[in-house]
Amino acid sequence: MRIIAGRWKGHALKPIRGKGIRPTTDRVRESWMSAMGGRMDGLRVLDLFAGSGALGLETLSRGAEHVTFVERSRGSLSVLEANIAHLGAGEDTTVVADDAHHFLRRVEGGAFDVALADPPYQADDALRLVEAFRKVPFAQELWVEHPWRVQISLGPEDRTRRYGDTALTLIVATS
Repeated sequence: MRIIAGRWKGHALKPIRGKGIRPTTDRVRESWMSAMGGRMDGLRVLDLFAGSGALGLETLSRGAEHVTFVERSRGSLSVLEANIAHLGAGEDTTVVADDAHHFLRRVEGGAFDVALADPPYQADDALRLVEAFRKVPFAQELWVEHPWRVQISLGPEDRTRRYGDTALTLIVATS
């Protein structure tokens, strides 16, 4: 696992190991960043279910101003903090040790520019995130990785892209 583009291009990241771990592949992450426009200059990013932090760190590498990582697993938090330290990104990040859904109950609408989420596939987290976002749009855009078989209802500006068995859905905040 590595940073694909930007100031840390090519830097290796420590992966999370273990049963049931399904990190976002470099190919999907590269497609994800491309779909978001490639550059993230000045954005305030929320990385939910952060894991190793690869998604949020990729946005920082591409110019994001600040990333808030939310992760509840102690093992993942250790890897996340090691990756942040390895890149020297501590001043541009906040790490929150909490369940993503619990964290979102305390977040105000519009707190972030972009929210990224790669929740576990075996749970209904993707659908719950979209539901929470539609109630309180905590960012201008919510990008969710989920299994292709999980169908998320789309609004007029929303879209889903398929990458094999993986889908990437963009939900845009409505005013």
